[in-house]
Amino acid sequence: MQIVSLDPWWISREDVPADVIESERKIYEEQARASGKPDNVIQRIVDGKIESFFGERVLLEQPYIRDGAKKVGDLVQEMASKVGENLVIRRFTRYRLGEEA
Repeated sequence: MQIVSLDPWWISREDVPADVIESERKIYEEQARASGKPDNVIQRIVDGKIESFFGERVLLEQPYIRDGAKKVGDLVQEMASKVGENLVIRRFTRYRLGEEA
């Protein structure tokens, strides 16, 4: 249900390609400059928007759909401590009606 409702693109931050991060960073920087923000504030704005991007597109950074106070990564760690094993999400698949894979 998590994958269907929030449509993550990657599992962890490490999976996000560097060129995607740079592209997003440039977009956010241009937006901040266009709004007339001072240079010393722009970097903090960009960093905040990058964190938001990770929260939207990275599975382990997304809020858990059944308890918004927890992230999916927190839930994985809780389950790992309960079962006493290291749990890792290796992949996921999202199907959409009417689209080809």
